[in-house]
Parts: sequence; C-alpha cells; structure tokens
Amino acid sequence: MTEEARPILSEYLTRHYSNLKQRVTRLLGNSDLAGDALHDTWLRVQSKGDDELIQSPGSYLVRVAVNIALDVQRRQSRSLSFDEIESLMAFSDPAPGPEQQAESRSEMDAMLKLIDRMPERRRKVLLLVRWEGRPQKEVAELMGISLRIVENELKRAHDFLDAQINNEKNS
Repeated sequence: MTEEARPILSEYLTRHYSNLKQRVTRLLGNSDLAGDALHDTWLRVQSKGDDELIQSPGSYLVRVAVNIALDVQRRQSRSLSFDEIESLMAFSDPAPGPEQQAESRSEMDAMLKLIDRMPERRRKVLLLVRWEGRPQKEVAELMGISLRIVENELKRAHDFLDAQINNEKNS
C-alpha cells in the first residue's frame, strides 16, 4: 500500500470510531473511560500530524487510547479525594501521645529481645542491613562472608521474627 493510499489517522478514527471504542472498552473494561481516551487520542492525532508511516492504524489508535487511559488512571490513583484531605487536616497534633509512645517503646523492647535470641551472625546481618540501612553487598564484604550467606541469614531472621510475632498474636 502506498503512502497516499494510507488513511489519515484522524479520518480513520472518525470512520471506525464505534469499532475502536468497542476494542478499547474490551481492554479497559469501562465504556466511559474508553470514550474519553479515544477523544484524547483524536486530539493528540490532530496536534501531532499524520506524516508518520503507520502499518496498522486501528491497532496504533487502540494502543494510544489505552496508554492515555492508563496514564489517567495512574494520575487519579495517586490523588487524594477531598474527604481524605479533609480527614488528614482534621488532626491538630500529629505527634504521638504518651500512650502511643509507651506502646511503641514496649513493642521495640519486645522486638530487641527477639533479635537478641538470634545467632550472632544472623543478628549482626539483620541490624546492619535493616537498622543501619547498609547494602547487602557491603555487609558481606564487611563481615567477610558471601552475599548468598547474607541473603540467607536475612531471610532466616525475617522468618524467625514473623513466626515469633504471629505466635504472640495468636496467644
């Protein structure tokens, strides 16, 4: 097919709108979102120009519309609703009160007691990686052990803590 015989994207979208909307709706699961995305696609095609050589205008337009819809959904999922903002602003003093501070100290003491029950190497790996925030590779070099041992010790430490905490919750 020659370039002159290729349909211009905006004309293609206009002529095949209902078919394109069905395809986009099927992919997104929402007819309104599909319509909005196709409208934005039409605007994008109008501003971009049609001088690009496109093999399959239908697939291209569907892909553009789906990408636009996904971008919109991502932006909306990151935004807080008005009610959420209002409830966050209702807090006059976000600092923890004495009761919450005492509870946090108690939880920290219990966690430290659990950590103290671990073998020395495991405890050291856990504290260096999780408490001090050092990279696992650096911890391996510092302790003179392999990265794999660091990973295994870290996993065992997490498994131990998870098991102990779950046992306390179930008691």
